[in-house]
Amino acid sequence: MSNVQDNSQGADPAAVTHRRFKDGENIWTDWPDLSEKIFQQDTTYKCPTYVHRTAPCQGSCPSGHDIRGWLAIARGMDKPADKATAWQEYAFARMVEANPFPATMGRVCPAPCEDGCNRNEVDDFVGINAVEQYVGDWAGEKLLGLPQPGADTGRSVAVIGGGPAGLSVAYFLRRKGHAVTIYEAHAMLGGMMRYGIPGYRTPRDVLDREIQRIVDMGVKVRTNTKIGVDISLEQIDKDHDAVFVGIGAQSGTPIAIPGAREATNCISGVAFLEAFNDGRLKHGAQKVLVIGGGDTAMDVAAVARRLGHITHSSEHDRPEYVVLGHTAHDVATVAKRDGADVKVIYRRPIEKMPATEMEVKHVREEGVEILGSLVPIEVVMATPDRARALKVARADWSSGKMVVIEGSEHEIEADLIVAAIGQTGDFSGLEGMDAGRGLIATDALYRIKGKAKHFAGGDILRPHLLTTAIGHGRIAAESIDHYLSGKPLDKRPKVDVHQFNLLEELQQRALEPVPHDGAPTRGTDEANFAIHNYDDRGATHIVPHKALFKGHFKYEPRERRGEIEIGADAVLGHFGERIEGFTEAQAIAEGKRCMSCGLCFECDNCVVFCPQTAVQRYPKKERAVGHYVFTDYAKCIGCHICADVCPTGYIQMGLGE
Repeated sequence: MSNVQDNSQGADPAAVTHRRFKDGENIWTDWPDLSEKIFQQDTTYKCPTYVHRTAPCQGSCPSGHDIRGWLAIARGMDKPADKATAWQEYAFARMVEANPFPATMGRVCPAPCEDGCNRNEVDDFVGINAVEQYVGDWAGEKLLGLPQPGADTGRSVAVIGGGPAGLSVAYFLRRKGHAVTIYEAHAMLGGMMRYGIPGYRTPRDVLDREIQRIVDMGVKVRTNTKIGVDISLEQIDKDHDAVFVGIGAQSGTPIAIPGAREATNCISGVAFLEAFNDGRLKHGAQKVLVIGGGDTAMDVAAVARRLGHITHSSEHDRPEYVVLGHTAHDVATVAKRDGADVKVIYRRPIEKMPATEMEVKHVREEGVEILGSLVPIEVVMATPDRARALKVARADWSSGKMVVIEGSEHEIEADLIVAAIGQTGDFSGLEGMDAGRGLIATDALYRIKGKAKHFAGGDILRPHLLTTAIGHGRIAAESIDHYLSGKPLDKRPKVDVHQFNLLEELQQRALEPVPHDGAPTRGTDEANFAIHNYDDRGATHIVPHKALFKGHFKYEPRERRGEIEIGADAVLGHFGERIEGFTEAQAIAEGKRCMSCGLCFECDNCVVFCPQTAVQRYPKKERAVGHYVFTDYAKCIGCHICADVCPTGYIQMGLGE
């Protein structure tokens, strides 16, 4: 599972923005008599229309967060309709429309939204994760709850698995008024958020609080309940109108080399982390070798360094026996611990590792050695059931393909070998759902193929990010709601995110259009039953950086979360958070760096630069997000200036093109 990314490499302050023209050139360079063209002639039919498109940060977010929306709240542009409401509460309400775990995701999501941020083309991405964490923590401190459940529908849904996907689908189904029961095999809810990521990255008080909010909506919970053991799937089918399967992929993929299956001290990364997070594993081994290059491998290495090892231990105290569930460590026996020698090997070059840059940086600072371009060949046995080393060979990737270098084989000694190379699901009790490779197959609506009332989501479809599982839950809840209501299951939009809705924005400020009387009419520029000349393309279009006027934005360095430095000598027994959250001032400053791609952010450029005063602001009492300016087409001559100077790409010339 994936963890926090807060790229410490800032952009070059001298980096230039994208420029459409060279110095001295513009759209009218080859036009003689420019002033006459602008001020006297009207030779084009094209006038501005206001087109909402999805911002790339949101388009890159697997959970579909309205990131642009809550950054607009942080910057103070979008203010609560109720002046007594704090901006943080307003932003929290916007966040949980798509994702009920802002404090957790603000810490551990690798932030693909920041990779997609158009601000990267100006200076550096907006610190989206950090703002999300700040708002989530503020909401937790204020004990804010989630929206109230909808009216009772009389329908019941079983959710098998209480991880991010299962909790997400339970939350969204309760909002629609359906009864929900979660069946969880572990003693506590959380799935990979609890058992797959170390507690110093997802603090348990934060995680517990965010989970409890969902339970408080009236979700029934049955923990320590394994399907096929404590209750059959057939019984669940009888008791509920629909079933969602979100069991995760909590079985590690074994490494397919000789000796790996025979060696008891060759274990999986997910099993190692589960034993640690479950409180059973209190110390590791002296020499730990981790195979893999993802965030799970980094987590294993970091935990192994923190646990260290004890010099004198009995046979049953060996960490592999604890991981395999044969025993548990007594904390009293591990008072004296020494540091562990931890190495990570990856078959590709180190720079190709899929782990986040910060995770790699952290484990190196904590004393972990990372070795790239090494291919596991064989587990070298000391006894018939115990490994003493891993034989590897060097790989050459210069051709773009892996070529094992002849004669480069050598051994790396290890007391514990941890393979963090992949995950699969455990289908005991659900055997009929295995579509092969230890995963479930669904259609685009997250309905299990060949099963009308069964739906699924999360890692059991394809191991990915926590936020991906949350997004699966949101969409699956809509599909289940359609199924329970007897409505046809709709096709999903091309850009499948939580969309900005101008009508909802106007309604909360009592500015919605009045009902139409049905009488024939021509034109809507002065009508009060329509939103004049507004086009919502958010469900199909993501606005690219080339559509923006990026020259509007000056260089502004990104606010950065503080970081507690932990060296190799201090890491043993250190289980506190390394990343410090934003202050309110930092969150507001990052909100102001947002370019509001695809939606007006009230900069007034179009008003100031219009030579005909055709673009005007709505009266203050009629303004709302996305409803700030209008065009008087009796004055507009189609000169395109407003579109050219619009920083956000919200204005398009063409009146409906």
